[in-house]
Amino acid sequence: MKTKRWTILLAATTAWLVTPAMADEAPLTAADKRAVVEQLGATLEANYVFPDKAKTIAATLRRNLDAGAYDAAADRRKLASELTDDLIAASNDLHFSVGVDPEWVADYAAKQDPARAAALREQDRRDEARTNFGFTGLRYLDGNIAYVDLSHFADPELGYDAAAAAMRFVENGDAVIYDLRYNNGGYLEMAQLLASQLFPGDKDQELFDYDYNLDGRRVARGQWVLPALPAKRLTGKPVYVLTGSTSFSAAEWFAYTLKKLGRATLVGERTAGGAHPVDRKPVGTDFFLQVPIGQIRDPVDRGDFEGQGVTPDHLVPSADALAVAHRLALTDLAKADPAKQAEADWLAPMLAPRPAPTAAALKAIAGRYEGRRIDLVDGKLLYTWRERLRLTLEPLGGDLLAIEGVRDFRFRIARKGGKIVALTRIDRDGTTTDYARLP
Repeated sequence: MKTKRWTILLAATTAWLVTPAMADEAPLTAADKRAVVEQLGATLEANYVFPDKAKTIAATLRRNLDAGAYDAAADRRKLASELTDDLIAASNDLHFSVGVDPEWVADYAAKQDPARAAALREQDRRDEARTNFGFTGLRYLDGNIAYVDLSHFADPELGYDAAAAAMRFVENGDAVIYDLRYNNGGYLEMAQLLASQLFPGDKDQELFDYDYNLDGRRVARGQWVLPALPAKRLTGKPVYVLTGSTSFSAAEWFAYTLKKLGRATLVGERTAGGAHPVDRKPVGTDFFLQVPIGQIRDPVDRGDFEGQGVTPDHLVPSADALAVAHRLALTDLAKADPAKQAEADWLAPMLAPRPAPTAAALKAIAGRYEGRRIDLVDGKLLYTWRERLRLTLEPLGGDLLAIEGVRDFRFRIARKGGKIVALTRIDRDGTTTDYARLP
């Protein structure tokens, strides 16, 4: 049986509230507004996860209407925006949103036609393919740390091949970092697929437990670690999840569940706090309501983070989270395997926070050295040897200089009596070579 899937997205965005066809729309009358509010209330009561609250919220919207709160809303876009604000204020749930999209409403009805539904599904696939189904960055960081940047959790029915490729890509890492700092949510089934790679497949492990409204009936579900995967499992390897204030819903659940199960270390900022699954329902012929339809609970104590967000293990600004997680990964790997300590020590200066060097400090480094020279060009140090090979130098602090694209050695500025006297090459194995500074 094909299970219902719902998308979890940040409701605060408004870019999709208006379509080009609305430019010449007819003005809204008082009767139009009342019809929209009444239809919205009925849709809310039929679908909102908390039926008692739904009645209260619907009544609040009607009181606002009667009090003239929407009199100044001259068009559909403005009315949708004001209704969204009131829904969120009445519920404290950021998932709520009212939008205007007659084409979507028409497509919703047209999905009863199998041919039309298939065409819309193909359009969804093409749209997702343009973002690589959410997998916007895959690479290996120094120290054999796999890194996955996810913009959203795509429908795995559409994005399975991309997910499988990403899972195979990271399987040889000694640790893995999932970057969800700017992930606004998506399909929990994709989160289930990716999380399953982090657990053994030979025992039952629940990831998410939830229930939701479906066509007037309550459906209870649980999602468990999948027994078969398209890639090797990462069982036992350290996992880090980067979070930010814009991490939302499915992204939050991925982080929250892995933290609850003791499977990941969270680094970054507290998340937005949107724990409820949502669906989009038509309201009349022009509007739609994005409405929370269920509750998800964690597999440990059946809690959630609605309205509170997920607190990371290491609370740091989101902009610094990747460097911090990278350092943590190297440190943890070295603790587990002392043979990796030398690599962690070598990489530490590259990841440590450091102030930007002054223009005077950079200018002092520029000059000629044996067989090579360093030029200061547009505020950057350029290292040239053999007259035509050139790479950028990056100051690491403590007179250390990293070389663009070079991982096996770096330079240190040698000083005597406060003056720069040489450029010292430091190889990864600790050997050094000095290049004297020339007049």
